[in-house]
Amino acid sequence: MRNVFMSAKLRLTHHMSRVGGLGAALVIALWSGMAAAHEVLPTIARLSSEADTVRLELRVNAEALLAGIDLDGLEDTNASDRSDDYDALRALSPEELGARLDAAWAQIGGPIVLSAGDAPVALSLDGIEVSEVGNEDLARPTQVILTGALPDGAPTVTLAWPDGYGTLALRQTGVEEGFAEYLEGGETSPPINLAGGQAQTGLQAFISYIPVGFDHILPKGLDHILFVLGLFFLSPAIRPLLWQVSAFTLAHTVTLALGALGWVNVSPAIVEPLIAASIAYVAIENIFSTNLHRWRPFVVFAFGLLHGLGFASVLQEFGLPQAQFIPALIGFNIGVELGQLTVIALAFLAVGAWFRHKSWYRPGIAIPASAAIACVGLYWAVERTFL
Repeated sequence: MRNVFMSAKLRLTHHMSRVGGLGAALVIALWSGMAAAHEVLPTIARLSSEADTVRLELRVNAEALLAGIDLDGLEDTNASDRSDDYDALRALSPEELGARLDAAWAQIGGPIVLSAGDAPVALSLDGIEVSEVGNEDLARPTQVILTGALPDGAPTVTLAWPDGYGTLALRQTGVEEGFAEYLEGGETSPPINLAGGQAQTGLQAFISYIPVGFDHILPKGLDHILFVLGLFFLSPAIRPLLWQVSAFTLAHTVTLALGALGWVNVSPAIVEPLIAASIAYVAIENIFSTNLHRWRPFVVFAFGLLHGLGFASVLQEFGLPQAQFIPALIGFNIGVELGQLTVIALAFLAVGAWFRHKSWYRPGIAIPASAAIACVGLYWAVERTFL
């Protein structure tokens, strides 16, 4: 009987080690797959006009365009069969990449068609500004400036965004209630009044920014995903999770609004390492704590302030429609919340629903997963501080 008991105990221990190893392996695989990812950023366009001249400023992923990667629906350039070409271009100096883009612009820029009525506007390349190399694992933006002459009295223009060029966030600047919309590859904008007056309604802005916020969590916000998972693995009970998520939500909502309004502006060089450190902290505390201590919601609130500044930097890149600033901001924040709740729901369905009441849940799942999250957070904190 004792041998049977010992055999069962060994099988249980082996099962626990496999489950724990699996939990840690999943976190590490998620990190390694995305930390080395070459995230596909949307192109951001700013359209303006003065007298008979139109100006189109594009923030593009020049390496992807030069490599001929189809960006439609793509989240990571590593998924393309031309990723090696992308990597080689990503390592070029700003001067070398700028020269390559300048030489190839006739081919790359040709399919980008701006029309006044039925007549295409001839766009000339007026300037290229390439960012420094930086971390080669991350996409770097390149600014391209195009100008063209408008026909006399042209009231509107349309922009045709080519197939394979990914998402375009188009904003009209320099006018009251300027046009703002997202275009996917192969789409053409509706007629854009050069005098303005085409701002989205509050409802349209609200709805259009929900997916932007969600997308920043799933699939692109790995640091925020790991932080939320750190909150999840503290305790199998629902109440501690609700306290933490509520504190985090309240905090990042505050700094997201302040950052988007321009009232608070902290350099990403400061914010990003601290966000990484916050991930490591909550994960390490999970290893040594079994309950929600009184200070934990306050600590999570402080970390939420940092994450809100990270969210605000995304909005600053995309831009918010000034005429519908508040609805767009609320929509973005709701999208973020939906993304976070989806992360929690997936984690609950994966392990919480089945194992959270098991005696081996904490040593077999929560601690190994938290250890893996802590290692990722510490690595990022060092990388973002010194690299």
